[in-house]
Amino acid sequence: MAEEHPAERVFHGSPVSRGIAFGPVHVSARGFSAPDVYEISADGVAHEKERLEAAFDLTRKQLIQLKDRIDQVAGGDEGLVFEAHGMLLDDPGLQKKIEQAIEERRQNAEFCFYAVMQTVLEAMRRIVDPYLRERTVDIEDVSQRVLRNFQANQDAILPDHQHLLAAYDLAPSDTASMDRSNLLGFVTEAGSVNSHTAILARALGIPAIVGLGDVVLEITTLAPAILDGYSGKFIVYPSEETSAYYRSLAHRKRKKREALEELRDQESTTLDGRHITLSANIEFTHELDLVHENRAEGVGLFRTEFFLLETDRVPSEEDQTATYSELARRTSPHLAIIRTLDSGGDKLSAEPLTAPEPNPFLGWRGIRVSLDRPANFKKQLRSILRASAHGKVGMMFPFISGVTEIRQCQALVKECMAELTEDGTAFDTELQVGAMIEIPSAVLVADEIAKEVDFFSIGTNDLIQYTLAVDRINNRVAKLYRASHPSVIRMIKMTTDAAKRAGIWTGVCGEMAADLSLTPLLVGLGVDELSVGPRELAGVRKALLSLDFGECQKIAADALKMATSAEVYKLSHDAAKAAYPDLVEEIA
Repeated sequence: MAEEHPAERVFHGSPVSRGIAFGPVHVSARGFSAPDVYEISADGVAHEKERLEAAFDLTRKQLIQLKDRIDQVAGGDEGLVFEAHGMLLDDPGLQKKIEQAIEERRQNAEFCFYAVMQTVLEAMRRIVDPYLRERTVDIEDVSQRVLRNFQANQDAILPDHQHLLAAYDLAPSDTASMDRSNLLGFVTEAGSVNSHTAILARALGIPAIVGLGDVVLEITTLAPAILDGYSGKFIVYPSEETSAYYRSLAHRKRKKREALEELRDQESTTLDGRHITLSANIEFTHELDLVHENRAEGVGLFRTEFFLLETDRVPSEEDQTATYSELARRTSPHLAIIRTLDSGGDKLSAEPLTAPEPNPFLGWRGIRVSLDRPANFKKQLRSILRASAHGKVGMMFPFISGVTEIRQCQALVKECMAELTEDGTAFDTELQVGAMIEIPSAVLVADEIAKEVDFFSIGTNDLIQYTLAVDRINNRVAKLYRASHPSVIRMIKMTTDAAKRAGIWTGVCGEMAADLSLTPLLVGLGVDELSVGPRELAGVRKALLSLDFGECQKIAADALKMATSAEVYKLSHDAAKAAYPDLVEEIA
């Protein structure tokens, strides 16, 4: 008798990256998960104790490396957190308990370690003192590291075959470091449409859904599934009928994509002759192949967080110069804009803090970190300047709140220029320097900031969040995060007007730049450049080719008089639907 096929199950979440993917599911348990357990013989006890000691030794070495790296960056006492982690491993009482568990349980070392640590953690969670209770996070962190070090291959966390990943949540670094050849798509229980992880998924072209709820415990590893990144459906054990429908849908989507690619050699100019520069947002130089394939007019945003923070050591000035020079050469003759370190919030942290920030989005992030670490900031500035000898390079500063920060940045740039001149090192003396406009205070003094820079780049993700007081990764208020909010539209208009008065240009590099329903509005508000993920270029180009600038100006003028987000969105969406109905259907 044939084995009965499990019934189809459909989970619903928020689609964050378009696409359809088919494959077996790999389930990643949340946080500090239990390792496999197996029995050992009496003769195997000594070997398990040796495995325990080896895992401890490797962990100690890793913690020393992490502390040294943070000391290089910070120069303060922030690296002491890793020293404290190491002290836990040096506790003879703890090691004795684990060895005793191995002897008594006759089970493998990693499971005995896990069992003992769970007992320790449970005891700490019951401590009244909130400071000591919060230290459970540190113990969980070092415990997870030890467990991973029991594995023969420390990086073998994900399978080496093509799969769909189901996880509680993913950090931006997880998303960026995944093997794209094996990862077909991912779904998470938590997460937000506007989180940095979601943005990365879109940039990397990985179909993704977030906010699925209790999906991890409901799915069996290797179960066949379909991920619908258009509607937000995750279908496990799909029926033959469902599979056939999605194979047909995927074919239709692919045909539409091919039709868009036929336009890639056309300039992004509106029907009545207004040219909008169409650039790409990228994180890694290997993405430049996609940039060229999709005919971007340069790189409007090169994020440097992963390059600077996701290595075992702080990249030297030479390392940075080599990376930025490759970017400059391969982007030439177009402009490549390098954003200086933008850490914090839901991005990577520049260094671990001895105490967590109560509100990291309003804390130590962006340009504040760089200005507090001038030696490292100058290293990055010098590298960007040196790279400008190999192509057309610009730099821009994130999280600017006013004129003082821009002047401080410009003073350091001039210092670096003087040092390079004295050394006889070539660089472009006319290199463009810009400010990211993503805080309302910067908009309100945009006329003053414009006098200090060569361009503005509007980071709409943060501008929306700070204008509306909506944490963009908080699911409870996600419905309030609206790019079409009248206040946001007016902020953008104030910025473009200030730029025009100063004779500089304005780009948009946030997610709003790729929202095809709002393209008519952005064009009408007077932006000069749109910078989007490489895979979004084709759709935005088609939209720009289909619009009339004069009509877009009228739409923007009407939108600026409207009182609600819904009215503004409908106005722009209707114009988009009239101009390119096939694309609007795609994103509906």
